[in-house]
Amino acid sequence: MPVIRVELLAGRTREQKRAFTEAVTDAFVATCGGVRQSVQVIFHDVGKDDWGVAGRLVSEPAPAKPVDCVYSIEGKGPPVFLVHGIGARRQGWAGLVEHLKSDFQCISYDLRGHGDSPKSDAAFGLEELVADLEALRARLGVERAHVIGHSLGGMIGPAYARAYPQRVITLGLLSTAAFRTEDDSAKVKGVVASMERNGIAQTLDTLADRWFTDKFMKEQPARIAARKRQVVETDPQVFLNVFRIYAETEMSPWLNEIKVPCLVLTGELDGGCNPRLNRQIAEALADAELVILDGLKHAILIEAPERVAAPVLRYLKAHR
Repeated sequence: MPVIRVELLAGRTREQKRAFTEAVTDAFVATCGGVRQSVQVIFHDVGKDDWGVAGRLVSEPAPAKPVDCVYSIEGKGPPVFLVHGIGARRQGWAGLVEHLKSDFQCISYDLRGHGDSPKSDAAFGLEELVADLEALRARLGVERAHVIGHSLGGMIGPAYARAYPQRVITLGLLSTAAFRTEDDSAKVKGVVASMERNGIAQTLDTLADRWFTDKFMKEQPARIAARKRQVVETDPQVFLNVFRIYAETEMSPWLNEIKVPCLVLTGELDGGCNPRLNRQIAEALADAELVILDGLKHAILIEAPERVAAPVLRYLKAHR
């Protein structure tokens, strides 16, 4: 998948970025061929002291080779790929899989550098995570599938559907983010900066507070400890790498290109992937349903998988 990185003056609006995306994509296709859906444009904001014009193209190194991600399969029926988030594992889908496996073949896998999957030799971006999913699909011989992603996985799924629309039946975007304001972006990038400065372990309590409700943390300390342990056991460079992808990815310029049916779902109290952002995501998509789960934060798959399962199972059955 061709990737074009663009340095753009900070402060550009979503409309300006969308227009720039259209122009760059059209120019690439006209010059190099291919289809528009296969081109990904990634923006990096720069200050006026760093650059003096509207934007410039930055050369892109050859994309990393896909890694062979370790996977698990449960159930029979139409296939569903389950894509986890930052520092998580494929086992994090277990609660949801229990509700889906009677009707669907559930394929969960560890992202590169997570769990049992191998690490790559260099830093990677969203495009490599998309390539990993496509490599897994091809390895399993799956023609078309539903794709459900949580958090960062909710960015990998749409990017995959944009690059390989013929392979996707429906998308599930769970607890993810787009249309971030400058304040939203500053907050999430501040978390990354804090981890880089103070260490990941020293930020665990902050992360847990963002992920879990107070009630769940009080009643399920072992579950909280297990999730923290997953983070600590993830290679620090990999964890920071995927957190940067999550913090820097902005899907708003191209979400309107996704034409498959989409279920957009988040927790009412999720600070980073809040209902405001998810309403905008649903509005930008061509065919989307929005579900807000009251009283929940970010870790909906751990805290309340049965509440996630009800709308997900209904949606999948409606689009078999």
